Amino acid sequence: MTTWTDSDLIAVRRAIASGVRSVTFADGRKTEYQSLDQLMAAERVIDASLKMQAQTANGLNRRRTPYYRSGL
Repeated sequence: MTTWTDSDLIAVRRAIASGVRSVTFADGRKTEYQSLDQLMAAERVIDASLKMQAQTANGLNRRRTPYYRSGL
């Protein structure tokens, strides 16, 4: 699993804004995406991952357990 940084998200957003399909991340990895749709999907994944990391760091790791009730 990759740990994303804010600079990774910024790099992806800059690539989207400029129309470039290749991104060099903070750790030196370079990735070339096939289309703008894939680049935008990567942005959503990185953004969600950063939000989850922030929530875990703040102690806001929540889990929901469904409650089932019979109709009787």
